[in-house]
Amino acid sequence: MAIDFQRTAPRPAGARVGRKRSIWLRLHLDPWLLSILLLLVSFGLVVLYSASGMSESTTVAQAIRMVLAFAGAIVIAQLTPSTLRRLTPLAYGVGLLMLIAVEIMGDIGMGAQRWLEIGPLRFQPSELMKIAMPMMLAAYLHRRPLPPSWRDLVVCAVIIALPVLLIARQPDLGTSMLVTCAAVFVILLAGLSWRFILALAVMAGGAAPLLWFNMHDYQRQRVLTFLNPESDPLGAGWNIIQSETAIGSGGLEGKGWGLGTQSQLEFLPERHTDFIVAVLGEEFGLIGMATILVLYLLLISRGLVMANNAQDTYGRLLAGSIVLTFFIYVFVNIGMVTGILPVVGVPLPLVSYGGTSSVTLMAGFGILMSIHTHRRLLKH
Repeated sequence: MAIDFQRTAPRPAGARVGRKRSIWLRLHLDPWLLSILLLLVSFGLVVLYSASGMSESTTVAQAIRMVLAFAGAIVIAQLTPSTLRRLTPLAYGVGLLMLIAVEIMGDIGMGAQRWLEIGPLRFQPSELMKIAMPMMLAAYLHRRPLPPSWRDLVVCAVIIALPVLLIARQPDLGTSMLVTCAAVFVILLAGLSWRFILALAVMAGGAAPLLWFNMHDYQRQRVLTFLNPESDPLGAGWNIIQSETAIGSGGLEGKGWGLGTQSQLEFLPERHTDFIVAVLGEEFGLIGMATILVLYLLLISRGLVMANNAQDTYGRLLAGSIVLTFFIYVFVNIGMVTGILPVVGVPLPLVSYGGTSSVTLMAGFGILMSIHTHRRLLKH
């Protein structure tokens, strides 16, 4: 059984135990993480203002969402990891019930049944599973021998399959992939052997034809368009062609804030959500693209440091999964907009317009700060 130890070292009589904790630790916040998040969100609001056609209402609405998301992250950071672990089955169960509710009476929009409406509130329950899934797996593996046994892996597979299948039925291929990635990262961080990982890769490759024939027509068309967007330049290939044109035309310094032709003349679809990177590339050029990539790199690096410093199995697995899933968010969005991945409808984290996704991401960072700042102080 995996047991977490608290190291101690002999100390002279009368020596002080530890150092006085800073105000940030007492508030259970990480100043480096918060600073990077504020810079990223601020830059995102600047880009969103232009991408939305200089819409003040859209930008203000997103700013309000971000304020609420930051507040939620700060509240979550006050909870101890043990409290989070106790709440994990509840979060997973509520998420699963809401996904079932979506299947029965969910609101339909743009050909998909993904939303629940409760009064004036409209949200995607699948977003909750991006956090609840790794929490549930980390809680299950917390007191299990690691690396996990075949029996544990079967239990994990059941935990993963239930929500992923419900999300895939909505249909929402992008979110189901992200939830699966969050789960897989927990299992990989638990210490699977390379032989087992290779076997899983072979099995996944063998299942690819089955996945292809069970995809919706529009999903298969996205893959075919990714392979050859010029085959239908005025139809399925329009989005990616316009996106690549916008990014390429930005050059080094860009055309200037609010001066992008592809975005402002509405050649670029979904420019304030999934394809906001194209607006950034066109108006701010390579310098703007490099700036946001550096901010993401700093955020991910800080998150990995915090995950590495976690003091128990639950914290390490959960924190590591949150950070690596955030990396997948960034990689998939930029990859699809630049044409190196198929379009799957994944927004650019903390930059694209959206409420539920932003709240979920910030909740993840709140969990990171909780794990990092509630560490037991080591005696000196």
